Amino acid sequence: MKQIKMTLRGYLVAGLLIWLPLAVTAWVLNLIVGTLDQTLNLLPDQWQPSHLFGFNIPGLGVLFAFLMLLGTGMLAANVLGQRLLDFWHGLLSRTPFVKSIYNSVKQVSDTLLSDSGQAFKKALLVRWPHQDAWTVAFQTGAPASQVKAVMDDEEFVSVYVPTTPNPTSGYFIIVPRRDTRELSMSVDDALKYVISMGVVVPNPPPAAQRQRLNDEHNSEARL
Repeated sequence: MKQIKMTLRGYLVAGLLIWLPLAVTAWVLNLIVGTLDQTLNLLPDQWQPSHLFGFNIPGLGVLFAFLMLLGTGMLAANVLGQRLLDFWHGLLSRTPFVKSIYNSVKQVSDTLLSDSGQAFKKALLVRWPHQDAWTVAFQTGAPASQVKAVMDDEEFVSVYVPTTPNPTSGYFIIVPRRDTRELSMSVDDALKYVISMGVVVPNPPPAAQRQRLNDEHNSEARL
């Protein structure tokens, strides 16, 4: 009887391991598609799919959102579009209450999405929350000049320490570079490692990439 119960329990766990990722994936996709479908409300009533085809088409908002983003990017690439964006940016930056939200979000998005930004370029190990413990963090850049002015001559780096399993919250800390260790894993792999609470272990990088990371770390240490 005990063997039968253990077998049933094993079957249930195996079934859960199969269906849980599928269910969560389907739920997230449904949430994203449903949210993007709301962008169709920006169209006039005569252009709505229910008016043109007589019924709603799930997922059409994804295509509309993609075309809208593509069109906005193409518009911003020319002189006239850049002038319109500068006017819109100036208007929002001078609007009370709106400017604080808009400027904060724009600064973060420019830092994270810009090709010249330094955010989340490296996965590091830092001593956190005390000197005898290590945790995975992400280098976000160098301290601001106002901060460096009141610090020692030693080299410091700005890092973001995410929480588990929700990496969108965390801590911003400034630590000496000597107290960090660069990891031979990509930012995406490091995020998966954090979200899974260390269960999903990234594959080791190729020998050539591992040697390059070691050379970079050694050159930084000599500096």
